[in-house]
Amino acid sequence: MLVEALTFNKFALNQFLKGFGVKVAESVLVREGQHVEAQQIADKVGLPCFIKPNAGGSSFGVTHCKTLEDVLPAIEKAMKESPEVLIESELKGTEISDGAYRTRANGMRVLPITEVVPKTDFFDYDAKYNGLVEEITPARLSEETTKRVQALTGAIYDLLGASGIIRIDYIISKNAAGDDVINMLEINTTPGMTATSFIPQQVRAAGLEMKDVLNEIIAEKLS
Repeated sequence: MLVEALTFNKFALNQFLKGFGVKVAESVLVREGQHVEAQQIADKVGLPCFIKPNAGGSSFGVTHCKTLEDVLPAIEKAMKESPEVLIESELKGTEISDGAYRTRANGMRVLPITEVVPKTDFFDYDAKYNGLVEEITPARLSEETTKRVQALTGAIYDLLGASGIIRIDYIISKNAAGDDVINMLEINTTPGMTATSFIPQQVRAAGLEMKDVLNEIIAEKLS
């Protein structure tokens, strides 16, 4: 399916969605064996930047590079996780995450948004799995921005032809006029389902029971 193929390749996903007007970070793809210079990377995406495996998740192999000296070691680190490395410009703002699912019975349901406030430098492995993060559901966004994010989540779900529950991560930055700008970060088609994961939090905030949501999705698949 398109959604699995694209979300496994972060660079391809970004380029695909960019073609539909979705805002994403400026990025460069580096393949194994390709010669690159740190200054070339800085000229393209700027510093600080994020260097990560193009495939994979859970923030394995991700480095927040703040200087030119950080760049090449970070590429080498990411290459240990994937033969392709994605280098993205840093987006400053509020990190959020939003889940959605669609069934024939109830149509599209976009869940309340979670605001992510990491206690580390960024939302890395420690923040995700060792509790070094504050998660606020619903997110502290204006009503207008909340509606825009949820509308975009639903639109991306349909663009990808997704099924089941997906989660989309964003950064809300500000433009020169001080208005909120929605930047898509990543899409997870197999989001975590532990009691403290984002999706169960959002389901509870929507006044729903996780078991009912999962039963609805399973019934859809079996019908």
